Amino acid sequence: MPGAALETHRDLNIPGLTRRRVDVWLPEEYHQNPLKRFPVLYVQDGQMVFDQFHNRGGGWKVHQAISYLASEGKITPPIVVAIPSTVNRQYEYLPATAMDFPGGEETYESASGGQWTQTQRQMSEQFTHWLVDLVKPAMDQRYRTFPDMENTALMGSSLGGIVSLYLFCEYPQVFSKAACLSTHWPILGEGMIAYLAENLPEPGKHKLYFDHGSEGLDRDYAPWQAKVDGLLREKGWREGKDYASWSFPGEDHTTKAWSQRVHIPLTFLFGTIDY
Repeated sequence: MPGAALETHRDLNIPGLTRRRVDVWLPEEYHQNPLKRFPVLYVQDGQMVFDQFHNRGGGWKVHQAISYLASEGKITPPIVVAIPSTVNRQYEYLPATAMDFPGGEETYESASGGQWTQTQRQMSEQFTHWLVDLVKPAMDQRYRTFPDMENTALMGSSLGGIVSLYLFCEYPQVFSKAACLSTHWPILGEGMIAYLAENLPEPGKHKLYFDHGSEGLDRDYAPWQAKVDGLLREKGWREGKDYASWSFPGEDHTTKAWSQRVHIPLTFLFGTIDY
């Protein structure tokens, strides 16, 4: 029986959005059980997801974590759709709608040293529509997925965490879960907090995972994460059930750090037992 496999798709591109491949990892069970369907995890910065395939040892090793957790019976293994970022990463990953909230655009322009332009907004909007309206339907057509929102999740780190959270809020009927590692809150500051206050889905059918370290870029995240955690509690989200928020003192903003703890969000999102 064949084991896990990686497949690459190069035909999922649209005019105006930087071209990229989409990599799909299939767990061992996919070919071993041809009648079984699987949940799906969409991961941002997909070039960092599978070390031996594209990243020469510096990746998240998500596939290894999933295989181990599944072998131990701790999770239902998902199909992983890895979406590489491009030279326009910053603009594609910025949440366009959140820019319109008080403090959003001003904070971004101060942090980046540039202006938020209509072209950048279009890149942001194109990326989210591309993932939801083209990539996801293609994955559901080409693979044995569970296409419902209960079985569709997102994951990302840094700005990839921001866009994962944004997609989760903009399309709660599509995505029920998101894991945001080392979420880069300072890029929008209070603008993102205000956006979340109005756009978080109702608790109960959705799950969110957050974490951060204390070194490098992560040293600025704790106060912002505390605000987000407080907002979730105010809206009735239950810690450990609807959301999880972890701190890793001494850890920094690197793929190595994320790879060493990626089993935690995977267990929270896809666990076969209560977290």
